[in-house]
Amino acid sequence: MIIDSLKNFSNYVALNPRFAMVAEFINTHDLNALTEGKYAIDGDDLFVNVTTAKGKTPAEARLETHDRMLDIQIPLSTTETMGYTPRTLLAPEPYNADNDITFYDANKPQQYVDVHPGMFAVFFTTDGHAPCISKEANIKKIIFKVKE
Repeated sequence: MIIDSLKNFSNYVALNPRFAMVAEFINTHDLNALTEGKYAIDGDDLFVNVTTAKGKTPAEARLETHDRMLDIQIPLSTTETMGYTPRTLLAPEPYNADNDITFYDANKPQQYVDVHPGMFAVFFTTDGHAPCISKEANIKKIIFKVKE
């Protein structure tokens, strides 16, 4: 997991061959002006979803992991709290290959971090994460899906 300011994203491009394309997208687009939808950057290996997610309480937020894609999550409209637990500490649950997601209903996050607008969070396939925790009803956000 990485939490940092968007202005520092270029410091992480060596971690994944597609991170340079993410940095270029961030630097060449007004993220707040993007309309909701899916934007292909490198086919199925790198795309971005612009969405308005429902804000959840910590009790409602479910931990999740992905096997093929990592997430780069960027809240735009409000601060978003995200839960975290290393995947190695999560009890096995069924994997949904069609959606590349496993939900963990029996586990709750070990820790929480606030990600403010202007920041990003990277969740690798080794990271259990519970996004969308907010007192706000809706969170406009961007999620880059990057093949790991």
